[in-house]
Amino acid sequence: LIMADSSDIAEIKKALQNNDQALAVAKIKELLDKQSNIPLNIGITGESGSGKSSFVNAFRGVHHRDENAAPVGVVETTTDVKEYPHPDYPNVSFWDLPGIGSTKFPADKYLKLVGFEKFDFFIIISATRFRENDVKLAKEIQKMGKKFNFVRSKVDNDLLNAQRSQRDFDPEKTLSRIRENCEQALSFSATTSIAYMRPWRENF
Repeated sequence: LIMADSSDIAEIKKALQNNDQALAVAKIKELLDKQSNIPLNIGITGESGSGKSSFVNAFRGVHHRDENAAPVGVVETTTDVKEYPHPDYPNVSFWDLPGIGSTKFPADKYLKLVGFEKFDFFIIISATRFRENDVKLAKEIQKMGKKFNFVRSKVDNDLLNAQRSQRDFDPEKTLSRIRENCEQALSFSATTSIAYMRPWRENF
């Protein structure tokens, strides 16, 4: 595993929370330069439609139309466990995992089917609201003695919907409610960091 001191982790976490993907990637690259020969397998998981494939593409600096991009779409596009090596760091692989709870990957068999034991670290992505399957995943990962980060995707969709439905719309209050929901759901894990992401299309 990559060994990072607290300052490395704090800088990466801050960049993610500020939706500064470029800075987050730069900080991760700095860390990888220190550990260039150590393999790292990162599992990207969550429910279908949460934005897992878009996340994989963004962190690899790949446009979704590129030949080596993870497929994205309005229907379930990830039906198998698929490895996507980082173009600049071949020792680092992002694994795009099928959505939990889909027909092919029911929640009660998900962990075994995707082979969770082979991953070093996990990123759980969730859209619209924190769901029961997300909590189950997080708890199972903890039982395995492994670490995970939680990413709340498509936040600006929530802001837009709130703006349309509320006369006294306040974006900060809406974001605060989203944070509270995530923190309450993850209250069992005091060490988990949460990042709030906007759609990746803004980066291309």
